[in-house]
Amino acid sequence: MNKSSRLEGKVAIVTGAGSSGSVLGNGKATALLFAREGARVLLVDAVGERAEETLDMIREEGGEASVFEGNVTRSEDCLEMVDEAIERYGSLDILHNNVGISMKGTVVEVSEKDWDMIMNVNVKSIVLACRYAVPRMVEFGGGSIITTSSIAGLRANSTTPYTVSKTAVQGLTMSMAVDHGRDNIRVNCIAPGLAYTSLSAPRMDASLREHRRQASPLGTEGTAWDVAWAAVYLASDESRWVTGVVLPVDAGLSITTPSTNTPLGQQDYDVF
Repeated sequence: MNKSSRLEGKVAIVTGAGSSGSVLGNGKATALLFAREGARVLLVDAVGERAEETLDMIREEGGEASVFEGNVTRSEDCLEMVDEAIERYGSLDILHNNVGISMKGTVVEVSEKDWDMIMNVNVKSIVLACRYAVPRMVEFGGGSIITTSSIAGLRANSTTPYTVSKTAVQGLTMSMAVDHGRDNIRVNCIAPGLAYTSLSAPRMDASLREHRRQASPLGTEGTAWDVAWAAVYLASDESRWVTGVVLPVDAGLSITTPSTNTPLGQQDYDVF
């Protein structure tokens, strides 16, 4: 595919840039589109082999990227990640925070250990990445930070730890947008719906997949590409006057009730 130039000259970090299994994940799709749009991309993943697969695809298409293996729940890894992006490419314009895990249960059921883990992965990782990225972005005149939440953060479901973490991501996004706006740093959030991605695919059979597809007003199935195109917009100068936004990418599901289109039960909302 020919590259276009919506992100020409920009340097991007994408966390969670690999995918587990054969189904495309949001981070991998975003990294591919960023590269296609002209960005140089640092592909960050805790499992280096997964990021290497993304790298191979980018290079096959003539894009420019490299891999950084690191755990973004660790402060030292986040610092090194930012330093590496700047050392390799000379600046930092875009930070796409895509790492996340899902977890079911109520406050009665979830263990303290699991609660801490999901907050570390889904929320603390963004705090740490931004802690080191923001000052360096300021040096280069500003940039775009994108966080990944979920429509689970907009409506109650059967995954209380996940919902709380994703609601926290939205609050963090708005706070950072205000804190760093005068530094010319925009901070926006994508809230995916019931897309078919590497996170959700292992937990679904064909029947549930179809059930989820029919849940939204559009009645179509989302993929990682849908989320990735939203990230391209928020990363580009096209969104220069947009900050503090939570953008649902969900075929309209967040504006409906479960009974509007199909009798979805709470169990069908456990993966976003």
